[in-house]
This record gives sequence, structure tokens and C-alpha cells, in this order.
Amino acid sequence: MAQGTRRATLMPDHVRDRFKYEVAGELGLLDDIEAKGWADMPTRELGRIGGAIGGNMVKVLIRQAEEALAAEAHSE
Repeated sequence: MAQGTRRATLMPDHVRDRFKYEVAGELGLLDDIEAKGWADMPTRELGRIGGAIGGNMVKVLIRQAEEALAAEAHSE
């Protein structure tokens, strides 16, 4: 991908960032990330848990979608 271009995403950046922080908290990484920042986290550490973060983000997204659908069903 050319530098400076962005690919289309399904969710806005602020929503994606909220999920990243939620999953980091669930994995016990929030203190390290808040102290160092995402950019200064060691690649080895983030790479080791990258699959877990991606998998947990999907679980969180599914859980929130199910909750939203249930709330819609109850409000109708």
C-alpha cells in the first residue's frame, strides 16, 4: 500500500481504539500500554499476543452486536 493512503474500515478509528483498549485491559496489558504508549510497546510482546488481541476483539464485537440486537428486540 502506498504511504499516506488509508484503506476503508468498517468502524471509525475512535471505536476501534476503544476496542483495542478494552481487549488490552482484559489481557492485563493496559498498565504497560498506558505507561509506554502503543508505539513504544515491544513488537515481540505485542506480536506474541496479536492473535489473542484479534480473537478477543472479534468476541467483544460479537458480544456488543448481540447486546444491541437484544436491546432492539426488547424496545419494539
